[in-house]
Amino acid sequence: MNDQIKQIAERLRGLRDVLDLTAADIAADCGISLEEYQQAESGQSDISVSMLQTIARKYKMSLDVLMFGEEPKMSSYFLTRAGKGVSVERTKAYKYESLASGFRDRKADPFIVTVEPTDAPMHLNSHAGQEFNLVVEGRLLLSINGKELILNTGDSIYFDSTQPHGMKALDEKPVRFLAIIL
Repeated sequence: MNDQIKQIAERLRGLRDVLDLTAADIAADCGISLEEYQQAESGQSDISVSMLQTIARKYKMSLDVLMFGEEPKMSSYFLTRAGKGVSVERTKAYKYESLASGFRDRKADPFIVTVEPTDAPMHLNSHAGQEFNLVVEGRLLLSINGKELILNTGDSIYFDSTQPHGMKALDEKPVRFLAIIL
């Protein structure tokens, strides 16, 4: 796994140590299986943004602290220039570029997500809240609770993110979309 994933795993371990909790405590508090949490903390497997957001919200901290190791500082506005957002490449298939990483106490987490084409099966996840996706380039296969939808450039969707959902790039080309997680 890449260095970014290992750094996130270290921050998860550090959070657990500071809070004097066991891995089982965090898993139970956040509704995550113990095995999934332990894999994330090991740094040997992909760590979903939704899992990190769940943990951050539960322990009243910024998602940025877990993802990037930095506390947001801005409270009036935060400007992100094109292509300059703080990014995390969770796997070779997914890259997340945060568009509001420096804004304190934000109510939503906007990202530009790039999904590379792959033959691997679609990975499903779910998390508390709601999500908005707007395809800015390419075509996206989105599965929500078993319903498959194809989104083309310019298409958008707003959905209950507690439903199992996953995405896949179509046409053997990368897809880029704006994701806002609420």
